[in-house]
Amino acid sequence: MAGYTGSPAFHLHERQSGAGRLPARRLEPGPGAGNIPRMDPRRDPTVLDMTPEGEFRDPAPVRPGTLDRILARLGGAAILVALAAGGLVLAALAVLFVGLLLPVLIVAAAVGAGSLWWRLRRLRG
Repeated sequence: MAGYTGSPAFHLHERQSGAGRLPARRLEPGPGAGNIPRMDPRRDPTVLDMTPEGEFRDPAPVRPGTLDRILARLGGAAILVALAAGGLVLAALAVLFVGLLLPVLIVAAAVGAGSLWWRLRRLRG
């Protein structure tokens, strides 16, 4: 190449395809691609909403709609029903526990009373 100056990568994208010439090869994207569209100064700038201390501000809360309010009330009612059912389960377990311990208590009291009666009978006797 006569008068060649610069790197081969620069000249590779300048070659044109045609009869008797090498096919066009490009090492870099075409004119429409690249970083230039992203660096366009006319595009809308991104706004970073920061406090003076350097922390990001939270976005404004979204106002709840009708469905959100209905679901909140339904969820509250479901929690109350679950708490009531849990209380009933605990009460049932307490009754079951007392039901299991009551015969043991009666048998233990009978054995203790029988032991005391037998000792008193032997002392009198």
